Amino acid sequence: MPTTATPQPGAPVDPYRAYNFKLLINGVTNGHFTEVSGLDLTIGRLAYREAGNDRIRSVPGQVDYAPVTLHFGLTPSRELWDWVHSAATGTVSRRNVSVVVLDAAGTAEVLRWNLINAWPMRWRGAHLHTLSQEIAIVALTLAYEGLELEAGGATAPTTA
Repeated sequence: MPTTATPQPGAPVDPYRAYNFKLLINGVTNGHFTEVSGLDLTIGRLAYREAGNDRIRSVPGQVDYAPVTLHFGLTPSRELWDWVHSAATGTVSRRNVSVVVLDAAGTAEVLRWNLINAWPMRWRGAHLHTLSQEIAIVALTLAYEGLELEAGGATAPTTA
């Protein structure tokens, strides 16, 4: 069984590259995504004052998961469009979506964020312009109910 070296305190560690990632929807690599933005978790703060004390204390409140936006090249594939369209017509299909970060070579998984019970809440079509030579990029925004972080090769996810 291979072991992963743990960096020693004070030892420099190279950060992961932002361009080496893939997206899995229900465990299947899906599309050619150019950008993932909005991975964000906020824990609310509840303030209260104890009786007989003028000090205001804080306790953790409700967790809020910001919507995540996926940007991908427009292709003939209808799978994501059909998912959005079914939600728009009243049939919401919740799916587990994983953003997988790869090593510098782009071959091995180093970590992944799992968006639990995600569903499409916004779709934005590609900006089309006759004088442009850019790729047509579509955006899909997902709402989700929970966020997990897994280290590469991990067996048990960490839930937030």
